[in-house]
Amino acid sequence: MSMFRMVSSRLRVLCPALVFGCLAFALSVLTAQAQQGVTVFAAASLQTALDQLDKDWQAAGHAPLVIAYAGSATLAQQIDKGAPADLFISADTDWMDWLVSRKQIAADAPLTVLGNRLVLIAPNMSTNPAPHAPPFVNKGDDLAAVLKSSRLAMGDPRSVPAGKYGKAALQYLGLWDGLSASVAPFDNVRMALNFVARREAALGIVYASDAVAEPRVKIIGQFAPDSHPPILYRAAVPARATNPEATHFLAFLRSETAKKRFVDAGFVFLAGAAR
Repeated sequence: MSMFRMVSSRLRVLCPALVFGCLAFALSVLTAQAQQGVTVFAAASLQTALDQLDKDWQAAGHAPLVIAYAGSATLAQQIDKGAPADLFISADTDWMDWLVSRKQIAADAPLTVLGNRLVLIAPNMSTNPAPHAPPFVNKGDDLAAVLKSSRLAMGDPRSVPAGKYGKAALQYLGLWDGLSASVAPFDNVRMALNFVARREAALGIVYASDAVAEPRVKIIGQFAPDSHPPILYRAAVPARATNPEATHFLAFLRSETAKKRFVDAGFVFLAGAAR
């Protein structure tokens, strides 16, 4: 038998096994991709609701979500630097628009899904239930006298959405100049919430959804909606994302199941709002 025929004969034996091996490898890759959970970069204020929705998502037969919670600014900058996010949910429109301007998200991709309210909180030192409708913070309120030598915990007004909304509201009420020196700025709103919950600050400015999630604080006031820009949460699939489940989970965020979770957590459900 010539060398050519010997090699050809062996190839005919090996090829079926080789083909089978390649197919098995390809199927394993596809299976792994199908089982890979959606990586969600989400504003920290969404944690309570999204943790519950993750369970609902799994109950519907999907892989567990991989959720990174942080300030919207931090998450947006990480996406811009190449972090592998399948879905981004921002607590304000500015950082979403910034990613659109940098071609990280398509201009027609962001969807408005939620709204929120801004509230003033204090440590909860009583077992008595808080008033059902806390009063609005007014221009004449002397919050500095309430603080005394303590701090006002809030998101960093330079970058964190809740902090920017808080500063805008205090400026609208003419209170910012008297309080700015007492501000304890944090990288995300949940850190500010925890600071008040631990009684390390006499007051804090957070979202209503945060206050609902933490029994160690109480809402003592609320800021009128016209005292700050609208609080809107927008969601979008980044341009580099390849996980097909991301669009399915985005649709899930607009479902009746999601609506119940978000409303129970203190959010305003806006799934029917304009993009």
